[in-house]
Amino acid sequence: MNATSSFWSGRTVLVTGASGFLGRAVLEGLARRGVGDGLGAGVIAPSSAECDLRSADQVDRLFTEHNPDVVVHLAARVGGIGANMARPADLYLDNLLMGTYVIDAARRHEVDKTVVVGTICSYPKFTPVPFAETSLWQGYPEETNAPYGVAKIAQLTQLQANRDQYGQNGIYLMPTNLYGPRDKFHPAVSHVIPALIKKAVDANEAGSDHIDVWGTGSASREFLYVDDAAEGILLAAERYDGADPVNLGADRELAIGDLVGIIVDLVGFTGEVRWDTSKPDGQPRRGVDGSRARNEFGFAPATDFPTGLARTLEWYLANRAEAEARSV
Repeated sequence: MNATSSFWSGRTVLVTGASGFLGRAVLEGLARRGVGDGLGAGVIAPSSAECDLRSADQVDRLFTEHNPDVVVHLAARVGGIGANMARPADLYLDNLLMGTYVIDAARRHEVDKTVVVGTICSYPKFTPVPFAETSLWQGYPEETNAPYGVAKIAQLTQLQANRDQYGQNGIYLMPTNLYGPRDKFHPAVSHVIPALIKKAVDANEAGSDHIDVWGTGSASREFLYVDDAAEGILLAAERYDGADPVNLGADRELAIGDLVGIIVDLVGFTGEVRWDTSKPDGQPRRGVDGSRARNEFGFAPATDFPTGLARTLEWYLANRAEAEARSV
């Protein structure tokens, strides 16, 4: 039996947020490892209707009923710049409560391993690029992301405090901006890649001669394909037990202006791109140092950006109703 198989063997795995964009990719990664199919004892993947993770009592009942051996906490309330600006209090409180109650229940129920997925939004607004994990506490996050980013990084503090006081085995991972099939394309909650794809496709279908894009185009982001992120999370579960946070990235920083050009070419939109400079750019630059993940558990993304982007567009065109459904 290889190391991967031996880690999951006989274990019950609780995945929160399993019906979400990243969660579905993690479930597929577990299935490829045979978890729930004779190798692992099973996967528990409750919906928000089955368990409201903002309720301490419901979370405790979930752990009491299923007694998981491994927890992968993915559940989050997220959105792009617009959602962060419109509902900062909701994003702060919901994410803080979910993480707090899941981590505490995992400690009290003596879960063998807890994997918590944070966010790149927790980094300070002006962080030297590439972002190194040692820069995490050197400033306040970019304003439009701050409530969400602060709520998530509080979970790192909780894990480290629990490790010191109780010996809880919990790790904290920070994927950079994710993209891929099954992303959210509704304008109220979409991030930059699905938002731009939808704008370009809609403009083509309407015969419009232009699209409007927020900001100046000068900000940069790093994009990680969702299946690669899922693989990184599962590798970390298997191989990493450290207290220090770990970036998951693709070693590829891309200006938003360049991203727009790539997407309109892929979609075939030939009209004008009009930049709405009255709208914020968000964090000026994002690009992460992925060396800790490579060194600690051998993570290296497998999907090149053009391939991942083409798969994302293909899925969107084939699944418009699902992609554009409003969800939070």
